[in-house]
Amino acid sequence: MIALPGYAIRLDDADFRVGAALLLGCACARAALPGEPGLPCPLRTLTGVPCPLCGMTTSVTDVVRAHLVGAVAANPFGVALVVVAAAILLGPGRRLVVRSSLLYVALAASWLWELHRFSIL
Repeated sequence: MIALPGYAIRLDDADFRVGAALLLGCACARAALPGEPGLPCPLRTLTGVPCPLCGMTTSVTDVVRAHLVGAVAANPFGVALVVVAAAILLGPGRRLVVRSSLLYVALAASWLWELHRFSIL
């Protein structure tokens, strides 16, 4: 279903479980790699302005490595994402309904965090 303002996004439990498993699997694989093989953010590279998701890769990887202070410093929403992904995998199967407005608010809050983190605001 398309995410339009005021409408809900409906996904099956299997969709959430696959997404959560992919997120946690990739995070564990990245945490096992030596060094920092991350890719730079295209928006930040071109304009100097971070995107709302800047720091998410670092944050999720730091959570998997149990470096929570570094994870929160990079992007606190990465910690929340790992917690939600683990809850989806370990919790009972049920249909989840998320208001699209909640996603927009979360992205806006994440972008404000990043703009503050990079001393733009």
